[in-house]
Amino acid sequence: MKTIAIVGAGLVGRVVALNLIKQGYEITLFDKDDATGNNAAAMTAAGMLAPLSELETAESEMFELGKHSILLWEGLLKQINAQDAMQLVGSLILAHPQDMAELEQFISNIQHKVSIAGEIESLNAEDIEKLESDLSHHQQGFYIKNEGQIDSQQFMQASTNYLLSNPQIKWFTKHKVSKVSAEGGVICEDDEKTYYFDLVFDSRGLGAKKDLAGLRGVRGEVFWLDAPEVKITRPVRLQHPRYKIYVVPRKNGRYVVGATQIESEDQSPMSVRSALELLSAVYTIHPGFGEARIVKMLTNCRPALADNLPKITKENKLITINGLYRHGYLLAPSMVEQALKEIL
Repeated sequence: MKTIAIVGAGLVGRVVALNLIKQGYEITLFDKDDATGNNAAAMTAAGMLAPLSELETAESEMFELGKHSILLWEGLLKQINAQDAMQLVGSLILAHPQDMAELEQFISNIQHKVSIAGEIESLNAEDIEKLESDLSHHQQGFYIKNEGQIDSQQFMQASTNYLLSNPQIKWFTKHKVSKVSAEGGVICEDDEKTYYFDLVFDSRGLGAKKDLAGLRGVRGEVFWLDAPEVKITRPVRLQHPRYKIYVVPRKNGRYVVGATQIESEDQSPMSVRSALELLSAVYTIHPGFGEARIVKMLTNCRPALADNLPKITKENKLITINGLYRHGYLLAPSMVEQALKEIL
C-alpha cells in the first residue's frame, strides 16, 4: 500500500484525510499548529454553502462544484458523527431601502449566469415575516432555497477527535514544513529532516506561497456574537455599495458576523473602522444585536490565485490543492474528489 502524506491540516487537508481513510490508506499528517486547528482559516470561516449567492463574483462552474460539494458533505459529516453541523434552510438576502438597486443588480447578475437562478424568490415584508419573524421590519428581500452552512467550528472539533483517534493517522503537530518536492519529500523546518512518501498532498494554503506562483492572501474579519434576543434561523446577507455583510446563526444564540473579503494579507487584529462598520451594519439587520455580547473578534487570510479559482496541480508524486479563496467549505469536497480521481 502506498505511503501518503498530507501537508497542512486545515479544511482541505482534513477532507483529503477523511476520503483516504475510507479507501483504507494510512496517512501521515503534517501541520505547523496543534491538532485543534484554532489558527486555521477554516476555523474563522462562516462555513456558508451558498452556490447561487456566490455567483455574483464567480463563474457557473463554481455553482456546479458547490452543488456537488453539498451532497458530499453529508457523507463526510456522517463519517465523523457530526451530521447536525450542516443546515440547509436557504439564504435570505436583504438591503436597506436606499440600497435596493444594489440588491436587484446582485440578483440580476446571478440570473444571467445560470437558469436555475430564476427560482430565486422575491419577498415583501409579509413573506420575510413568514420566513424570519424577527426580520419583519425589512420591506423587501430575496430568498434562495437549498443554501445553508456548515458549522465550521463543530466540523473542526469533530474532525480533530476523529483523526486523532483513528489508527490510520499519524499526526505530526507543530511541524512546519519548509518544502515539499515532486519526488515525495517533505522537509520540516524544525528538525531539517526529510521524510519520503509515495504520494504527497500539499494543502498548506498560504503556507505554499513560495512554491505556488500568484498565490495571495485575502483577509477575512468576523465577530462571534452571543445574541439571545435575536431569533434568526438561516444565513442572512446584507447588500451594500461598499461592503457585503453576512450573519450566520449557530447554536445557543450565537452568530458569526463578517464581511466577505478584503484584499490584504494583514493578519493583525481588526481595525476600529472595520469593527464599527460591521457592528453598525448588523445592528440595522436586527436591533437586538445592540445588546449582543462580543465573544471573539477574529481575522485570518484565505489563499487565492489571480483568477480567484481553485487549482489542482500534479507533478510526479506531489498533488497540490490550493486557491479556494473565500469558498473553502463550498468547494473543498468537490476539489478533493477531483484530485483523488488522479490516483484512485
